[in-house]
Amino acid sequence: MDIEIGAEAKDKSFNRRVAITVVALSIFMGLCGVKDGNIVQAMQQAQSSGVDAWNEYQATKTKLHIDGTALAQARLLALTGGDRTAAAVAAETVRLDGEIAKYQAEAPALKSRAQGFQAQYDALNVHDDQFDAADALNSIAVSIAAVAALVEVPAALWASWAFGALGIVMGLAGFLGWSLHSALLSRLLG
Repeated sequence: MDIEIGAEAKDKSFNRRVAITVVALSIFMGLCGVKDGNIVQAMQQAQSSGVDAWNEYQATKTKLHIDGTALAQARLLALTGGDRTAAAVAAETVRLDGEIAKYQAEAPALKSRAQGFQAQYDALNVHDDQFDAADALNSIAVSIAAVAALVEVPAALWASWAFGALGIVMGLAGFLGWSLHSALLSRLLG
């Protein structure tokens, strides 16, 4: 009878460790999921703003090209027209020169702004990948812990803890802004 009680107590201790592992990893996964969702929203905003900025840049470059062509045509017209035409062309040339100067001044700032949104997106994507890796590793850890509870093999629980520890490290990297990034894991999962 003493042997059965000892075995039963051992089983409860093992099952408690499994349960604590699953609960702790599940809570951490939930917190990571919330933060990852916020990062994905920020990525979408950065991407949308970047697309808008690139569109504005392209529109400015197109207007610059159109005004440059119009200026060349106006100068050509001035050569072939009379005095009345020359005065109108001179006024239009001044206007086009002003527009061209404005677009030439705007274009670099717009390009820089668009590149800034792309850099912001890329930085956020690193943290998104960290949370994705944390989620994958912690899911594996919870699954192994479930199997460990069924087969009551301590080595399986240790494997669960190993995957869970890696998942927690990746999650903390996402929360704390560490530059830890697994290119191999990203390639496999991406």
